[in-house]
Amino acid sequence: MLVAHAAQSIARGSKSFALASKLFAPETRERAWLLYAWCRKCDDLADGQDHGGTMSSVEDAQTRLATIRTLTDAALRGEATGDPAFDGLGVVVAECRIPHRFAYDLIDGFALDAAEWRPQTENDMLQYCYHVAGAVGLMMAVVMGVDPADDATLDRACDLGLAFQLANIARDVAEDAGAGRCYLPQEWLAEAGIAPGALMADRAKLAALQNRLAVKAAAYEASARHGTGALGYRSAWAVLSAAGIYGDIAREVALRGERALSERVFTTKAAKVGWVAKAALQARGRARKWPAGVGREGLWTRER
Repeated sequence: MLVAHAAQSIARGSKSFALASKLFAPETRERAWLLYAWCRKCDDLADGQDHGGTMSSVEDAQTRLATIRTLTDAALRGEATGDPAFDGLGVVVAECRIPHRFAYDLIDGFALDAAEWRPQTENDMLQYCYHVAGAVGLMMAVVMGVDPADDATLDRACDLGLAFQLANIARDVAEDAGAGRCYLPQEWLAEAGIAPGALMADRAKLAALQNRLAVKAAAYEASARHGTGALGYRSAWAVLSAAGIYGDIAREVALRGERALSERVFTTKAAKVGWVAKAALQARGRARKWPAGVGREGLWTRER
């Protein structure tokens, strides 16, 4: 029942991840779905959404955050919550021995949004990206069989989460601004001469910052590929497919320039299928093409 609920959730909430998840071995796929369903439910609770879509203004952000914490606490204790998304989390965490701190790191990201926090520096932005996406990368890596003590591989998994979130921020600048949010660092806005209260006033300058985000996303995507040698073939295939599909979002934002501020960027079904085929070949020679020993110089690193 929990897996069926999770399958419906991912089918509604993320066509890209739903496609990539089909490449996993069956047991890993079901666990990935369970983890996704919990992440999706938490995100929807925090933002007043239903499987994504347009954000609505919430007047009870702290109450919603408390609900997320309470239900997650119960799930991690192995207690039934009555909500299949949270019950599914309890199952996958117990089966895969996912460190509880990874789940709480994600909730800390929702807490930042509930407090209407905004990044002042690039480091702040990357810390936020960790909480809302990098931590998910850590949990997914453990679901795929990575030892929770394997910090080197987990750092690569975190890098992929950062790449995804940087792409999301670049794509959603205008949508976030409409909801009163801005995840671009204040120091970037100041350097570009953009007033925080007039984010959309100069689209050329804003498009330049979107491009800056896309370049950073590409760097983290490239780093993440060096962790795929630690995964089994099918997991590596799924990860490399997802990396290409989400990476195309950042690449398309950069390509469109100012147009990306007025038209939502998405990847076509044909492009997704193309990445699945390309990643099948990439996964065969992944350890040679992206050796694990390559350094991560210049990239943000999570706290241990």
